[in-house]
Amino acid sequence: MSAKNIAILGSTGSIGRNALRVIDALGPQYQIVALSAHTNVKQLAEQARCYKAKFVAITSIDYEERLCKLVSDLDVEVLSGADSLIKIVELEEVDIVLSAVVGAAGLPSILAAARSGKRLAIANKEPLVIAGEILTRVAKENGSIILPVDSEHSAICQAMQSGRREEVNRIILTASGGPFRKATPQDLQNVTLEQALSHPVWDMGPKITIDSATMMNKAFEVIEAHWLFDMPVEKIEVLIHPESIVHSLVEFVDGSVIAQMGEPDMCLPIQYALTYPVRVAGINKRLRLEKIGKLTFEKPNLDTFRALALGYEVARTGGTAAVVFNAANEAAVQEFLQGKIKFVNIVELIEYCLNKHDIKTDVSLEELLEADAWARRQVEAQVNKNVKALRKY
Repeated sequence: MSAKNIAILGSTGSIGRNALRVIDALGPQYQIVALSAHTNVKQLAEQARCYKAKFVAITSIDYEERLCKLVSDLDVEVLSGADSLIKIVELEEVDIVLSAVVGAAGLPSILAAARSGKRLAIANKEPLVIAGEILTRVAKENGSIILPVDSEHSAICQAMQSGRREEVNRIILTASGGPFRKATPQDLQNVTLEQALSHPVWDMGPKITIDSATMMNKAFEVIEAHWLFDMPVEKIEVLIHPESIVHSLVEFVDGSVIAQMGEPDMCLPIQYALTYPVRVAGINKRLRLEKIGKLTFEKPNLDTFRALALGYEVARTGGTAAVVFNAANEAAVQEFLQGKIKFVNIVELIEYCLNKHDIKTDVSLEELLEADAWARRQVEAQVNKNVKALRKY
């Protein structure tokens, strides 16, 4: 097999660091060509030194000078600014782009990678949530393969190899349920930041952990699955599975249900995206069902997890609804993390923005980014007014 050259966007984050561990184990046929970070120049420089990257990018231009000093003795080209990610993905020597850039910031580079016909391993949810229609169309037109790096969509991708897409009866996304699996809507009224950040299974960053607590992450995953697998929203379901061993399931028309199982570990979906369609040995933890003992499943309470119910509505609506949904959530979560609003206000702010927004369909990337900025301004304005004035659920 010829060597595969990889660019990791967001290499200093959790996914990026795990990807480097996976690549270490895969051996010399997988080579790092380019790495990027937003502000973490020290770790980026260390990674460039360790993996002999030819290109490094720092998207915050204020840190360019520091990065240049740290890698001045290396044979590496330093890029900076928002456009540096686009330059990296368009490099002729890059075969695989693994994107783990948080938020809408990575969207232009992901679209550029799709236009360049690159294999796209996408770890962050925003590209398919915000621009699923555009991204999947551009990828198809240019022969780019999109492979998900999150555990649920990787599981679906793997399970769907057992049949044809038209033979799929439904997709079942599993959810841990987060820290409030058994909560009622009333229980959520006085949730503290510490409680919301106490995830029972996964060790994630603060923003993603809050998304799990609201089940916004599942709402995003419904939208992602709709675009990624070209599946009607009505055929996508969510089940709470607190053990997080079954990562998702696919039911076929003959009644067969294919589940992908494994320990809660991101290394397997990262590796599958890099080596697809081949499977090779790696560093992934081995599952021992006899130690697990039992697996349980339950329906989510849509009154408690209003975000999930909104996600289905947004997926059916399409257009700019999804970008407003995502941007309002990002802004509201930041307000909660800073102690400016209550936990329940997160979803209230999102619904406020969706109700106020004039949804457009068949839009350009520029229009999507305008809607993104609009939603963030709305959240900020409402918080500055007085979030208590928002409708209560």
